[in-house]
Amino acid sequence: MYRCVHKPHHRTEGEWKIYPMYDWAHGESDFIEQVSHSFCTLEFLPHRELYNWFIAKVSKPGEFIPKQREFARRNLSHTVVSKRKLAQLVEKGIVESWDDPRMPTISGLRRRGYTPAAIKNFADSIGVGKRENMIDVAHLEFCAREDLNKITPRVMGVLDPVKLVITNYPEGEEEWLEAENNPEDETAGTRQVPFSRELYIEREDFKESANRKFFRLTLGKEVRLKNAYIIKGEDVVKDEEGNILEIHCTYDPKSKSGSGTEESLRKVKGTLHWVSIKHALKAEVRLYDRLFTEEAPDGVKDKDFLEFVNPNSLNTITGFVEPSLSTAEELEKFQFQRIGYFCIDRDSTKDHLVFNRTVGLRD
Repeated sequence: MYRCVHKPHHRTEGEWKIYPMYDWAHGESDFIEQVSHSFCTLEFLPHRELYNWFIAKVSKPGEFIPKQREFARRNLSHTVVSKRKLAQLVEKGIVESWDDPRMPTISGLRRRGYTPAAIKNFADSIGVGKRENMIDVAHLEFCAREDLNKITPRVMGVLDPVKLVITNYPEGEEEWLEAENNPEDETAGTRQVPFSRELYIEREDFKESANRKFFRLTLGKEVRLKNAYIIKGEDVVKDEEGNILEIHCTYDPKSKSGSGTEESLRKVKGTLHWVSIKHALKAEVRLYDRLFTEEAPDGVKDKDFLEFVNPNSLNTITGFVEPSLSTAEELEKFQFQRIGYFCIDRDSTKDHLVFNRTVGLRD
């Protein structure tokens, strides 16, 4: 029922010498606090008999009796959920803290950008079972995408920028274009996005030459810039090593999105996101991946779970985002169009924006 310890306690020092054992304290506490059901994981199933025995010894006939019920622990792939093992990750500096966005803690998920609705939907879709199983983290990510798609404003951010120059656009001129905030939410409204002669686009969105299945920008072919104009690839500027420094293109002035002209209704197969270089905000972007390379890192025989830590679970890069994000606040969530879902980290300041990637647009 209890044990005697003649040593100072780390919190109460020498105030106590007698400490209740778990099986006694569990039932006693539930009985005193009038807990109806105590839910435990399956390893406590053999303890239920003691739980009931101790309560029977302290209760009187007709008094309210709590019940212990067991269920399978929700094991998530590519991570660990044991508090002892999570503590090791923090103590050894493998993660920053208990709310590190790679941690499967509520605080970690919150900081990464997961919503309460996404977590609840994840739990509801899995249900409660009596058999130990492994839930693929991809299912949690699916629940996040499903919720974030409905509630997040669409913005434009470029994570691997290359300069694009529209050679026939007037130098020094700029205009503000109307962009939809969220097509899934009619009440989300619109915002103004600046457009100019020099833009950033994603480096992977351009190839000098490509096959017919490449629907992004290439020389001699047209694509549409989101909420803007149709452009055509004309030329490139390279450094001495052959790396592309600039992409030169021309635009069709009559093809402005939403203008209602015949040219604006012309169909092209590709649409690219972009940011105006003159107005772009530099941002630190933290790209998170699986914390462990092994699906069940603490389930491999004769191996320590720390051997499977993913060295590439965090990749920090510098990107550029549209100026509407200058007033974004901590934990505010966005969809970077064509890239994924991101939220503002607590390390972010007005002069140094920091975004955490919650999840990509696709698995």
